[in-house]
Amino acid sequence: MRIVLYYFFKVYVKTGLFFYSKKTRVSGTENIPKNDAVLFTSNHPNGLIDPLFIATNIKRKTHFLVRAAVFNNPMIAKFFDLLGMMPVYRIRDGIQQLSKNEEIFNKCEELLKNNKALLIFPEGSHCKDRTIRPLSKGFTRIIFRTLDNNPATKIHIVPIGITYQNVSNYPSKVAINFGKPILANDFYEKKEVNNSVKILKELVSNQLEQLSVHIKNDESYHSKLSELNNAQIDFTQVEKVNSLIDNNNFLKEKKRSNNYAFPIYCLVVLNSFIPFILWKIMSKKVNETEFIDTFRFGVNAVLFPLFYSIQSWIVSYVFDNTTALLYFAFSLLLVLLYTKTAATPPSE
Repeated sequence: MRIVLYYFFKVYVKTGLFFYSKKTRVSGTENIPKNDAVLFTSNHPNGLIDPLFIATNIKRKTHFLVRAAVFNNPMIAKFFDLLGMMPVYRIRDGIQQLSKNEEIFNKCEELLKNNKALLIFPEGSHCKDRTIRPLSKGFTRIIFRTLDNNPATKIHIVPIGITYQNVSNYPSKVAINFGKPILANDFYEKKEVNNSVKILKELVSNQLEQLSVHIKNDESYHSKLSELNNAQIDFTQVEKVNSLIDNNNFLKEKKRSNNYAFPIYCLVVLNSFIPFILWKIMSKKVNETEFIDTFRFGVNAVLFPLFYSIQSWIVSYVFDNTTALLYFAFSLLLVLLYTKTAATPPSE
């Protein structure tokens, strides 16, 4: 039953993301091993929507580690567990909570031992900055303890670069690039664990810098980012943008595109006034920019279809079922039309 529910929600979330994002570029899925254990390692710019975008574009069922704070609500925790999410505890969650990580690491080992897929964000936290931050060694710890206890297991590390045009505005564009698999077994030496950790971290970090837009975090970071923003660059064209950055070859300043789809936006708001107002109220409680997309998508993926269903029921009561069905389809089509035709919000 759990597996049926998992794939039902996976299809539902993937459909919701299709309605939510202007365009999703996916490349490198052929790099994903089909049968062996896989540890996906991704950068983390945009809260919980990152694993949703990634997991819905992977054919294999994928479990993933997310920060424990999102499991505070029991109902949400059950839903996240159904989706394959597992909490990982940090010092900020309380020192007494860190002992719970041992159970989580055991689960991760069990998954890899059974040739399953696991997703980890080795930067340790989310941050919208367009740079690959230093990686923690937590993912290597999971790999090495699995190999210690199950030396015959082949564990492939597949780096994933995820880049958004804008991590906080709707509709935005996203690029998901899967890198070349790294067979962890080839780089693990029991007698030189620290060196093995260093090598794997470097291999993963180097790929992440190529798979996502990476501006070196130095004194020139903000000036380079500003130039790219002023040129209205499409950050989802990752290879092109990284080439511009590496060669210090930036384009001339460009005016922002007019949003000719604004009349469609007005129709969507008028047709969805109640869920729109509810989201505006809820959004004031979101304190972190990196979580705006997560909550906007989560709230709207529930409220908008629900509201359209209620309105369709009213239409069927006043008119007939055919008119109600047409109204429901029109409401969804209106949202989709705006999402796919609206001017992409400027990057920040």
